Amino acid sequence: MKELILTACYWIHLMATVIWVGGIIFILIIAIPSSKQVLGAEAGKLMGEISKRFTPLANYSIILLVVTGVFLAGLNKEFSGIRVLENNWTTTLTLKLILVFSMVSIHFYRGLILAPKIMRKESAAEKAALQKLSLNLVKVNFALGLSVLLLSGAISVFRGY
Repeated sequence: MKELILTACYWIHLMATVIWVGGIIFILIIAIPSSKQVLGAEAGKLMGEISKRFTPLANYSIILLVVTGVFLAGLNKEFSGIRVLENNWTTTLTLKLILVFSMVSIHFYRGLILAPKIMRKESAAEKAALQKLSLNLVKVNFALGLSVLLLSGAISVFRGY
């Protein structure tokens, strides 16, 4: 029964990762360029609608990642929680957690602080500058997400899988 619970927990953790990081990849590589090409100046409206649909999925994914991550770390015999630089596995996990925390912070900063600020701006130049900052933060999260996936692979190697 423990193996079934552990398998389900890993699966949920991986699905949440696919939704969040995959969504970022889709937005940056497919949705933004396609909407600009087809809609030109009106692309922002489409991206706003995509963002309204994607943000709740990303939020739920983050919650699932935190819950399953805590559960999985608690089940792992190598995780002490205190000696974070004890071996390659704990050092890599610590770095991964720092990057994940950075991603979560950027995500919620964009949604809770930056997006309302953009909506309040009346000057087109100020709005455009903040939108560019928001897009650059999505690009940072893209790079962080790929780094987290790389570290996840390294953690598996260090555990002997």
